[in-house]
Amino acid sequence: MSHKSSLRSLRVAAASVVLVGFPLALQAKAPEVSQEVYSDGLESPWDLAFLPDGTMFFTEKCKGLSVQLPDGTVNKLLGMSGSEGYAMTTDDLFCSGQAGMNGVTLDPDFADNRTIYVYSAYRVGDNPTSNRVLRLKVGDDLAAVSDRQDIVTKIPYKQAPTDHPFGDSGAHNGGRIRFSPDDGFLYVTTGDNHNSSLPQFGDNLGAKVLRVDGNGDAAPGNAEATPEDFDPRIFTYGHRNVQGIAFHPESHQPIITEHGPWHSDEVNALVPGGNSGWDPRPNMAGRGDCPDDYCGYQPNQNEGMDPEKRSAYMPMTDLETYPDAMEPLWNNNSKSQGISSAAFLEGEQWGDWNGRLVVSFMGIGFGGTPVGQRINVIDLAADGPTVQDITEMPMPAGSARFRGLVTGPDGDLYVTTDEGQVHRFSAK
Repeated sequence: MSHKSSLRSLRVAAASVVLVGFPLALQAKAPEVSQEVYSDGLESPWDLAFLPDGTMFFTEKCKGLSVQLPDGTVNKLLGMSGSEGYAMTTDDLFCSGQAGMNGVTLDPDFADNRTIYVYSAYRVGDNPTSNRVLRLKVGDDLAAVSDRQDIVTKIPYKQAPTDHPFGDSGAHNGGRIRFSPDDGFLYVTTGDNHNSSLPQFGDNLGAKVLRVDGNGDAAPGNAEATPEDFDPRIFTYGHRNVQGIAFHPESHQPIITEHGPWHSDEVNALVPGGNSGWDPRPNMAGRGDCPDDYCGYQPNQNEGMDPEKRSAYMPMTDLETYPDAMEPLWNNNSKSQGISSAAFLEGEQWGDWNGRLVVSFMGIGFGGTPVGQRINVIDLAADGPTVQDITEMPMPAGSARFRGLVTGPDGDLYVTTDEGQVHRFSAK
């Protein structure tokens, strides 16, 4: 595929810095951070969205969409197949492996239109399973939803298990959805499903970041930036499994977290039409055949080996094959630890950390890689951007498998964990 020549000069990757550490003199003073369990007893909470008064919408991967009111009352709004006690249930939404009800976000005009969006796995009868983005209306009393519209459909889903690591159906499912405060469009992150035919090809919505309006229609400008014949909803492509997206508070450039294989989790700054450089096809870039036509964990996919050798064989961002690919702002020093979500800290209480990017890690220890369940705090310059500083969030109450990050209206950082809790990090 060839890029449109008139825009070829615009396809410039963001400046990048791969960082292991900084001299202490360059590191900002960390605020005093407290950590508490804000909500407990949940089942695989995945994502959060807040109203200005602290009302918290949340998804549970295998249960559905609920809302917690400021007084602590929980209303169950939209239940998935097999769920009970919800105001509305539907049998076409379900969970398997990493897939289920994932991302949730509120319409920027929610106060006027009462509109909320969720990303969920979908199946009807013997039809192929897929993912889709649903648009719903929330009742004035926050007790029910209605007027469901499926605005983005046929987002690829891994249909059957394979022998790959974490190879269940529903693997590499993406699923984070966020509105840009700058252009007002909805950004949707998707995964490669352990399917090598998805990332570099634009006839599908897998392994992409989509940019659409509130009706699911393509944002103007997408098609002009991507290769010929790409689906016009595609904003960037060549991704592996994007599970986090946030927007720089000054430049509003979209920043994503991209989950790596046994090496190289990444933080990337997106540019229109950008290629993230992931291409796990066999019989290319010096590789031969691979199990189930997917080289994403090769070589020796179920055994530990030196991560630098593995990275050279199956690079996360293949700059030799795709020299114009977006270079990562940061990678995990050749050690994947399950990067998940992203958000920006907001509020003077964060001191030097105000406006900094936070990214979460679930912690996957393999082949000598430390577990590394943590939250990194990254200082990004607005022009570029480039990484200027990086440190770890203090964990007074201990680590967990941190799945999702959202800054609340009070400026606190709210974090979902696979252990069934929402943690709140506060600064003073």
